[in-house]
Amino acid sequence: MNSIQSENKQYRGIQSWAESERPRERILLKGGQHLTDAELVALLLRNGTTGKDAISFSRELLKQFGGLRGLFSASHQELIRVKGLGPAKISIFLAVREISIRRLREELLSKIYVRDPKAVLDFFYSALRDQKREIFKVLFLNKGNRIIGEKTLFEGTVDETAVHPREVVKAALEIQATSLILVHNHPSGRIQPSSEDIEITRTLAEACGLVGVKILDHIVIGDNQYFSFSEHSML
Repeated sequence: MNSIQSENKQYRGIQSWAESERPRERILLKGGQHLTDAELVALLLRNGTTGKDAISFSRELLKQFGGLRGLFSASHQELIRVKGLGPAKISIFLAVREISIRRLREELLSKIYVRDPKAVLDFFYSALRDQKREIFKVLFLNKGNRIIGEKTLFEGTVDETAVHPREVVKAALEIQATSLILVHNHPSGRIQPSSEDIEITRTLAEACGLVGVKILDHIVIGDNQYFSFSEHSML
């Protein structure tokens, strides 16, 4: 196909394309693995913007946000600044991200931590790695190290989180957990624990120990990497 034909096809819109070239028909016939990132995003958008079909618009979005990860981790405020993205399209991107996190959360619950630590990391990478604020989460486990719950307990500024031992102990007792895994993110992407991270881990371990609850690990999530207090013999 020459450049003139390609431009004409884009101008007429995807519906004018041969069925074998349309993303919707191809995903039904061959599966999503045969579609490009832009084609998958175009299926969510359903239509493009003035002078651009959905695939061309999707390519621009992926380039602007640095790929799928950047696009689907973008905040509402970042998305509304994009010309051509209205409330309907933005809500779809936000919903896809939330669905992805909830799916991972469902897979996480009821797993035995010592047998499948990767499920824990997959979930927290997805939920925390692109956050602009520090978020402190707690994973609750029973006597068999089976994961029985997960909860966000604190949210802080970009560089600090106010963690209250009383609230952690209260949450553990309410769900009848016998052990905990602490997880928080560093928006900077660095995973080395700060002196405050080390101190709060010690404080929480002491507070939880008083009621018979053990801290199994404290995991710091960065940019596609993590730091485990347990792996570094810091618990």
